[in-house]
Amino acid sequence: MSDPEPCRMKHTEDTEEQRDMIEEEEESEELSEVEEEHHVKPGEKPLSSSKTKTTFLKKRRAKKSATCTQCGKSFTTKHNLENHMRVHTGEKPFTCDQCGTSFKRKYHLNQHMKIHTGEKPFKCDHCGKGFTESAKLKIHMRIHTGEKPFMCEWCDKRFSHKRYLKIHMRIHTGEKPFACNQCGKSFSQSAQLKIHIRIHTGEKPFICDQCEKSFSCKNNLDVHMRVHTGVKPFTCDQCSKTFLTSSHLKKHLTVHTKEKPHSCSVCGKSFSLLKYLQRHQKIHTVVRDYMCFECEKTFTTVNYLKRHQMIHTGEKPYKCSHCEKRFSDSSKLKRHEMIHTGEKPYKCSHCDKRFSQSSSLKTHERIHTGEKPHTCDQCGKSFTIKSNLKIHMKIHAVEKPHHHSLKSQPDGREQERKNRRENICHLPSV
Repeated sequence: MSDPEPCRMKHTEDTEEQRDMIEEEEESEELSEVEEEHHVKPGEKPLSSSKTKTTFLKKRRAKKSATCTQCGKSFTTKHNLENHMRVHTGEKPFTCDQCGTSFKRKYHLNQHMKIHTGEKPFKCDHCGKGFTESAKLKIHMRIHTGEKPFMCEWCDKRFSHKRYLKIHMRIHTGEKPFACNQCGKSFSQSAQLKIHIRIHTGEKPFICDQCEKSFSCKNNLDVHMRVHTGVKPFTCDQCSKTFLTSSHLKKHLTVHTKEKPHSCSVCGKSFSLLKYLQRHQKIHTVVRDYMCFECEKTFTTVNYLKRHQMIHTGEKPYKCSHCEKRFSDSSKLKRHEMIHTGEKPYKCSHCDKRFSQSSSLKTHERIHTGEKPHTCDQCGKSFTIKSNLKIHMKIHAVEKPHHHSLKSQPDGREQERKNRRENICHLPSV
């Protein structure tokens, strides 16, 4: 699987990323050279963070006399400066005879050759993991020792690796040096940009071996695999319901807290999540960007369109684990399975009555609160549920057939309308 062409960064961020990597490689190389000078052999522990190693490094760095005219970096020998200059010239004179990959330094070629030989002479004595370099083993050992020598000067958070600290610092500075050349969106890490670019290229290199569904990043594949394995690692501490992702659990918790911090500026309706508010606001703006090419019906979200298209395809991918019934929507399957399990996760805070659906709980609680949000625009009468308002509106349809808020029936059905008028029931308000 080939990665997409890396995006060109603004303000030479690509060289900044290279510089970070080079600094780490030079530090790693320098440590390795110090350890080689002191005969660190495969199977032995690398030099610890002792005064001895620190002293050797200080002595080496104090001797730096050769300076790069391009970036001002200093080196201990002219040979090291010559190696460094290849960063600026792009020269890669050392080529692997196995795969043709070229390198700026012989040291990097030697490390690369271990990929082909499979050689990993430096072993962790805690978990047995092997490494091609003693310096990489040293960094790995911090997982076991818990050592985090790099500390953030803003919040005192500590990191095991200098690069992790640098990435973390961007949270405080707000720096997002990696910009997409397609849409201009910026990111704090090059890896995030790489994943984002796949939106534009359409590349989905991570494929599920169970159903062949593909994903643009590995994390999404890992989450998807839980659908097949049935693993739901996130548990609600209020009702013990389990979820595939932490975001699903967070969304669910609003059922218990009843928190709805996002309010519509047009009608005042409140929502537990911002995306619900954004979806709702399209009702007022009448924005329907997504159209079905089968019947030309339009929708406010792509998910609504996808769900609708299953009517045409007949697709019902969600099967009940208790019976043979299938559904086009995962939420409908969940609702159905509660018939088998008897699960009623939504509890009334007034009378302890429980419900399988949050909408049923919401309607029920209006008995206690006396809320009647559905009001007739003809006579001002209010109702607890919308369906009762619709039935009530038929009274006005008889009295004023051309002055009611519900749509009139199409012409050609006069007899049916007469029959309906005769059978209309004058329902009391609930």
